[in-house]
Amino acid sequence: MSELLSKPQEFASLLQRFFLERLIQQKNVSPRTIEAYRDTFRLLLIYRKCHHHKCPSTFTLEEFTAPLVLSFLEHLESERKNSIRSRNARLTALHSFARYVSLQCPVALGLCHQILAIPSKRFEKPMLGFLSREELTALFSASDMNSWFGRRDHLMLRVLYNTGARVSELLAVHVADVRLGNAPCIRLHGKGRKQRTVPLWRETATELRRWIKSESLQEHDPLLPSRYGQPMTRTNVAERLLLLTKVAALHCPTLQNRRVTPHVIRHSTAMHLLQSGVDITVIALWLGHENPVTTHGYVEADLSMKEKALSSVPSLKSRKFRYQPPDALLKFLDGL
Repeated sequence: MSELLSKPQEFASLLQRFFLERLIQQKNVSPRTIEAYRDTFRLLLIYRKCHHHKCPSTFTLEEFTAPLVLSFLEHLESERKNSIRSRNARLTALHSFARYVSLQCPVALGLCHQILAIPSKRFEKPMLGFLSREELTALFSASDMNSWFGRRDHLMLRVLYNTGARVSELLAVHVADVRLGNAPCIRLHGKGRKQRTVPLWRETATELRRWIKSESLQEHDPLLPSRYGQPMTRTNVAERLLLLTKVAALHCPTLQNRRVTPHVIRHSTAMHLLQSGVDITVIALWLGHENPVTTHGYVEADLSMKEKALSSVPSLKSRKFRYQPPDALLKFLDGL
C-alpha cells in the first residue's frame, strides 16, 4: 500500500484543495453549497473522533473507506435523527470529494470507487402540506402588534406568504432589495445564485414602508433583524413560527399539532395561486423553480381541483336489470 494513503498530511492537503481549488476556484459554487459540504466533513471528523477516539488531524486516506462512510450515514439517521434526504445530501458531498481524490491521487482509486458505489437511499415522498386561508388568517392574527417582536413577526409572515420565499431567501433580504415605488416588488437571492423579483401586494408594501420608516433602516440593513440588529437565523424563524402557531391554535383548532414551517407557508402561497387560476408556469417563476415539473406537485396535492375535474366528467351508468320473481321451486326450498 502506498505511503500516501497513511499520511495525514495528504488527506488534509486534498481536503483543502478540494474546497479552495475545486469548489471555490474552478466550480465557483454558491456559499450555501460550501457551507453544506463543510458541515458534512465536520460531522464526519467529529463522528470519527467520538466513535474511534482519534484526533481529526490524524485522519488518513486509508481510513476514508466505504465502511466508515456507511457507519457515518447510519449514525446520521439513527443518532442524529436526520431525514433520508439529509442523509443523501451528506452522501453527495462525500461522493464529490471521492471523485476528486480518485483524480488527484490514483493510488486511492480503489477506495474511492467503493465509496462511489454507495447508493442514495430511496424515500417516500409525502404529499405537500399547506395551510388554508382560514388557518393563515389565524396565524396572521396571532402576532401582538403592540410589541416590536409582534410587528416584525407579522411582517415576516406577510413577506413569506406574499413571495413564497424559501427561508434562506427571506434571511438574505436587505432593505436595498425592496422597491416601494409605483410597482412595489422585492428581489430574492435564490439557490444557485439565481435572483428573481416578486411583486408585492398593496398591504405588504404599506407594512414594509411603515416598518422601514419606524426602525430607521438603511439600505445595507437586514429587512428582518434580530433583537441585536443582525439577520434572523433559521432557528429564530422556526421558534417564532412555533410560538405563533400555538397562539393561533387557540382560535383555529385545525392548527393544533400542526408543524408550520417557512416551507409550509411557501407551499400555501403556491396552492392559493393555483386555486385562483394562475397558470402553473407563472407559479414556477414565482417560486423560483428551475423546472416547472417541480410545480406539478401542487396540482397533485389539491383535492378540490381533483373533485372539480371529477364532477365535470359524468360517471358511467350501470346496466339496468329487469326484475324477475324468484323461481317457485327455489322459493319452496328456501322456505323449508
